[in-house]
Formats: sequence, C-alpha cells, structure tokens
Amino acid sequence: MRPALEDLLGAGAVLAALRKQRGGSLSPEAATAAACFETTPDVIAAVTAGASGQELVSGGFPDDVRIATESDVSDVVPVLTDGAFMAAG
Repeated sequence: MRPALEDLLGAGAVLAALRKQRGGSLSPEAATAAACFETTPDVIAAVTAGASGQELVSGGFPDDVRIATESDVSDVVPVLTDGAFMAAG
C-alpha cells in the first residue's frame, strides 16, 4: 500500500475550490491538501511522475492520466447507481 499523490491533489482541488467559493477556514488537514494542490505548478506532470501515473503510462494509458487531472470540465455530479455512474438529479 502506498500514499496516492493523485488522491491528495484531487482532494486539495475540491477543498481549494470550496474555500474560494464559500470562504471560511479549513481544518489543518484540509488546508494542507488545498495548499498542496495550489502550490503544485503542473498537476499533470506531478501525477504522471507518481507511482500510479507511471503504472498507467507504462500500461498504455497516458491519456487516462491527462483526463483524470482535468479541472473544471464537468458540471455533472456522478452517482454510482446499479453498478454504473449516472448523472445526479
């Protein structure tokens, strides 16, 4: 088992956006995740260089890394329903 850089940065992206949209303070843990995201100059490069990114690239799925690191590209909330993701609402 290993820490997942993509999970830290993904959580940080969500938390940074929430803080920006709603204001207020974050817990120390949430603030640290947000800071990691905000201070990472190239999220795609960081995730690609990480262990999970390298596994995807070497397995022939470099586009999956790029797609997984896209930000602000969807206004749909996916909900797992009967084993498949569906748009909420």
